[in-house]
Amino acid sequence: MRGIFFIFIFSFVIDFKNFSIYEELLSICFFISFFGFSQNLPEIKVLDSLYREDQFYLGITYNILNNKPQGVSQNSTSGSIFLGFLRDMPINKLRTLAIAPGIGFSYSNFKQNLLIKDNGESIDYSIISKDEMYDKNRFSFVTLDAPLEFRWRNSTPQSHRFWRIYGGIKASYVLYNQSQFINSKYEYKVTNNPDFNRFLYSVFLTAGYNSGNFYVSYGLNDFFRKSFFNENSGKFRSLNLGLMFYIL
Repeated sequence: MRGIFFIFIFSFVIDFKNFSIYEELLSICFFISFFGFSQNLPEIKVLDSLYREDQFYLGITYNILNNKPQGVSQNSTSGSIFLGFLRDMPINKLRTLAIAPGIGFSYSNFKQNLLIKDNGESIDYSIISKDEMYDKNRFSFVTLDAPLEFRWRNSTPQSHRFWRIYGGIKASYVLYNQSQFINSKYEYKVTNNPDFNRFLYSVFLTAGYNSGNFYVSYGLNDFFRKSFFNENSGKFRSLNLGLMFYIL
């Protein structure tokens, strides 16, 4: 009897150990199954219903001088480059309409045949003869810009590719201006010419798809305060054609 009893106890212990092993195996299998299930859960994408668009910009243009004095002609390629930040402020529920005030900087140059020279007492202006050879003649300026855009686009929270039409007005403060003439014998340079307008205003339009867009702007006032040769002489305005790139 005693032998049978020990055999029974031994068998029970073995069964208990096996049960513990089974329990551990079941726990491991459950953990693996749970981990595998959690790994297969679909990714939940959270859409930003309060998104903003096109808040950084970079543009390049080809510049065409208008309202030129008689005898003045543009030569070679004149251009501008500008960049800045715009605060996109949607004004409807779908966020397809917005206004965007901003701030930025521009550099512009104009290559032409108007010689600007400082004689010590005043600034002189004259037309360069067609027969005269020279290496460079241009005026350029750097401005601090404050654009205000009125925006339409068909954007959605799911996509950053959309059509846009933006128009607006820009006020610019001239931080620095310079005119420069160089030939084989002389170099004339005038910096911060007082005859140059400190404030310039323009209207612009941007239209396109995705990041790259067509851009056009036109100056509303003259570059210079005074007429060069007579009261009816033009004082330069600019028509700019180019590309605008929006980021974020």
